[in-house]
Amino acid sequence: MTLQQLEYIIAVDSYKHFAKAAEHCHVTQPTLSAMIQKLEEELGVRIFDRSTQPVTTTAIGKKIIEKSRTVLGKTQHIKEIVAEEQGAISGTFRLGVLPTIAPYLLPRFYLRFMDKHPKLDIRMAEMKISDIELALDKGELDAAITATAPENKHLTSQLLYFEEFFGYISTQEPVFKESVIRTSDISGKHLWLLDEGHCFRDQLLKFCSLEGVQSRIAYRLGSMETFMRMVESGQGITIIPELALDQLNTCQQELVRPFALPRPTRQIRLITRHDFVRHTLLQLLKEEIRNSVPNQMHILKPNQYEV
Repeated sequence: MTLQQLEYIIAVDSYKHFAKAAEHCHVTQPTLSAMIQKLEEELGVRIFDRSTQPVTTTAIGKKIIEKSRTVLGKTQHIKEIVAEEQGAISGTFRLGVLPTIAPYLLPRFYLRFMDKHPKLDIRMAEMKISDIELALDKGELDAAITATAPENKHLTSQLLYFEEFFGYISTQEPVFKESVIRTSDISGKHLWLLDEGHCFRDQLLKFCSLEGVQSRIAYRLGSMETFMRMVESGQGITIIPELALDQLNTCQQELVRPFALPRPTRQIRLITRHDFVRHTLLQLLKEEIRNSVPNQMHILKPNQYEV
């Protein structure tokens, strides 16, 4: 039994497909299949049912893979302890980011950070908060950038910055004529928001007292950018984060309205497991992110309300 074999069976369990698993592991499918078959012969059990499409994991296979994840996680932990002791900023670093943060924050720091640390391979994944916490808990992510403190007791977080919400309003909406937007101006009939599972949505519904509202909220469009295009075409209201403002042209900026006081604001946090050991790398990442946003976003201002 080798660590490589454990990596292969975890990949097949994740992708439910031998070819995709082989591509992920950067080996040929025959090589991966042969190594897995050799492991099954050594253990005297079948880990996968190959007669089904997609491939399914047997009952005993699930137990083996669960332990394999633990073994590989401990192995990676040893490597990280050595890297931290040596002060090395290298290797692979897997970072999860919320879809409502990634398009506006990553362009500010990612390329510059990679240029400073060319031996570091940061692999980004846009994920919902529930998927992020699960991936961190399973060791599939090293850290994540989110907008809520973690509920999982095995996770810990650090504050990065505070980000205010702004209304993005169609010229056809009555509130477009106002200088600020009030929660009483918003209803489900006119509001475009992400579907369930996004903390961005949950925070705004709570702030606007719109829990349980359907209508346009029920439309499962692809992204915040999609909602912005809907507003620009003359339909309704959506909410955008503060960092998105810098990416707007002059015409788009005319559709932006701040909220009336106190203005809804979210915390952006950097989350890791409690047993994460690459503190030097984490601190460098935190500093790079904080330096990439305006200084006034580092604190919660008196006219802001944390949602």
